[in-house]
Amino acid sequence: MKKLTLLFIAMTFAVGCEKVTKIDTTNDAGKQVMALDYRDFDQAASEMIQSLLSSGVLARQDGGKYVLTTGVITNDTMQRIDTDLLSAKIEEDISNSGQVVMTSAVGGKDSNRDSMVNDLRDVRDSAKGDEFKQDTMPSKGTLIAPDLSLSGKIYQNNLRYDKKNQQVEYYFQLKITDLKSGLRFWQKEVLIGKRGSNKTVAW
Repeated sequence: MKKLTLLFIAMTFAVGCEKVTKIDTTNDAGKQVMALDYRDFDQAASEMIQSLLSSGVLARQDGGKYVLTTGVITNDTMQRIDTDLLSAKIEEDISNSGQVVMTSAVGGKDSNRDSMVNDLRDVRDSAKGDEFKQDTMPSKGTLIAPDLSLSGKIYQNNLRYDKKNQQVEYYFQLKITDLKSGLRFWQKEVLIGKRGSNKTVAW
C-alpha cells in the first residue's frame, strides 16, 4: 500500500512538473491547428468590426444612437464552440466605438441579457416590492427597446485537398437587422481556410 501511495505521489509530481508556456496573444508564434482557436476568432471579429464601423450604417440621421441587441449566432461546425467568443469581442468594440448603445434587457442568449433587469421588476410587482423606496424602483414603461439586432452563423466545410491533406473552411457570417422594418442594414462574411494532414482532427 505504501509503495502505491509513493508511486501516486511521484506520478502527480511528474505531471505537475510538465513544462507550461504562457501564450503571447499579441505575437503568438505557436503552431496553427485545424480547429478554430482564439487567433481565428480575433481575425474574424476584427475584419467584421472594421467593415461594420466603416460602413456608416450605424449613424442615425437624427444624430442619436441606435440601441443594439445580440440575437442568435448559430454554431454550425463540428466543434463545440461558444459563440460568445465571437459576439463578445464584437460587442466590446462596437460599444467602445460610441456609435451605438448595447441593451442587456433582451437578447438571443442568456449571456446577452442581464437577468437583474427582469428580476428587479419581478420584485417590484411582488409583495417584497413594498419594502423598497418606491422612487428607487424602476417604473413600468422605462425599458428601451432595441432598434437593431446582430445575428449570424459560423459554418464549417471539410474538403479533401489531395490524398494526404484536407482543407477546412470556416465561414463567419454576421448581419445587422432593423427590428422595426425587418430590413437588413449590413452583412459580412469572413472566410478562414486551413490545410493540413488528413490525420489531423478538425473538431
